Amino acid sequence: MIYIAVGIGGMIGALLRYYLGFSVGNWWSFPFPLGTFIINMIGCFILGWLTTYLSKIKKIHPFILTGFGTGLVGSFTTFSTFSYETVHLIQLSLWGTAAAYVLFSLWGGLSFSFFGYRLGKKWFRKQSVASFLKSDEGGE
Repeated sequence: MIYIAVGIGGMIGALLRYYLGFSVGNWWSFPFPLGTFIINMIGCFILGWLTTYLSKIKKIHPFILTGFGTGLVGSFTTFSTFSYETVHLIQLSLWGTAAAYVLFSLWGGLSFSFFGYRLGKKWFRKQSVASFLKSDEGGE
């Protein structure tokens, strides 16, 4: 069952990645690979949030979480394309663009993961407090 969830998530993530990359490519004409950068930043944020919030609220079956995290987000983001694009920029002697891409991707990915984590933690705390207050009201 988990393989099906990961497979379905993978198909959806790959299609979303292709669509977003294609859409950005239609209007972005600079050498910086913005499509892959945006995709990877979104994926970092979502995975940070997912692992902090959704996995802790225990309302979603673990198969679905794995399908979403490993399947959808895993196929949506791409390290191999990032690596290829960086090498391609270096081959074109666009060293500054390649360095900026690597640094922005590294620091951006860590930052977006952290922001996703913080948001998930904040939402989980709010939900925990709301659940506690609700259960406390029911006990009166």
